[in-house]
Order: sequence, then C-alpha cells, then structure tokens
Amino acid sequence: MILAKICGIKSIHDAQGAAVAGADLLGFHVELHGGRSPLSAEDAAKIIATLPQGVSSVVVTSVAEPRRLIELAQTTGAKILQLYGDATPETILEVKAALPAVQIWKVINVSGADALQKAQKYESVADALALDSAPKAGRRGGTGETHDWNISKKIVASVAIPVVLAGGLNAENVAEAIQTALPYAVDVNSGVSNPDGSKDLAKVEIFVARAKSI
Repeated sequence: MILAKICGIKSIHDAQGAAVAGADLLGFHVELHGGRSPLSAEDAAKIIATLPQGVSSVVVTSVAEPRRLIELAQTTGAKILQLYGDATPETILEVKAALPAVQIWKVINVSGADALQKAQKYESVADALALDSAPKAGRRGGTGETHDWNISKKIVASVAIPVVLAGGLNAENVAEAIQTALPYAVDVNSGVSNPDGSKDLAKVEIFVARAKSI
C-alpha cells in the first residue's frame, strides 16, 4: 500500500489530526531555505515527541553541512532527514555513519530528463529519493506545481531504492499521479493547507484515503 506523507506540519493539533486521518509520515520544515512552514528544531522536537507509534517524523531541510545535519536529527528526534539543496553523496555518507538509525531522503527536482541522472547519483547512498517540482520564486516545497510524472515513472523504474512523489499533489490528482509514476509514497503540503499554512484536516483525510485506495 502507498504511504502518505503530510508535510509542513506546524502544530501538535495538525500533527495529531493528520495521524488520526491515517498519515504514515509527517514532515517538519527546519532550516529549509524558502520553506513555507518554518519551525525551529526545538519546536519540531516538541511536536515529534507527541507522535503516536507508527507515524514517522521527517525533518525537511536545506542544510548541507554534515555536523549541523547530525545536530538537527539529534535535537528533533526525527527518524528521517529529507534533504533539499546541495548535500553531496559524501555528506550523506558522513551523516549515515554517525546516525545509522536515521534515514536520509534526497530531494531531486524534476525539471527535465536530466533528473534521472541526478537520481542515479544518489541511489547508492540515500535511503530514498523524493521527487519534487522545481523551486518557484525561491520556494522549496509547497509550490503547488506538478511536474512530468512520466519522468518520475522512469526514475522509479531505474533505481533500486524507494521513491517518494511530491509536487502539486492534492486529493483530485493523487490517484492519477500514483497510477502514472508508481511511487513508494506520496507527499503533500499546499494541497491540504489553509492560507495560513495550517492543515485543512478534512482535506488531509480525503487525500490519505484516496492515496491508499490505489
């Protein structure tokens, strides 16, 4: 069954609501350049500490320095680090050596066919790849823009690690996205958000249900 990640969580209320709705993973924007739902590591830690068993925490960040990534994982207690930006394969290996229990997901921006080469660069070091649309107006994540799911499908077929599909997903298009790209998981932010960045929990529930019905 497809896993569902709700990203941009900013409150215990939204975290608990998303968990009740069936989300498998919750994402927290910590030191994410251009992120729309910023949290401090300490605030993320407070929310993560309340998560029920079976719901995994994902710190989404653009930090590329190994020591700081290790600090973020330790401070927040996150099970997964999702890396935007310039983290190199060497950086990922250094973090994994220090924190073998923490998974590393590398974000690949799908803006053209060259995304496949980028994905293959990280295949041997990351635990999963997260395919997102290209940044828009400096914003990373939560752009509301989709990308070519056929390119994502090629990446899924070409790599041996799980692939998470993000970028402009919502309850109306998630079924088509899954059927086209065949990902391991889907990741939504703006598609279930209110204008203030909080989560519309009714939309979360519908999104999760439709994703898991495929």
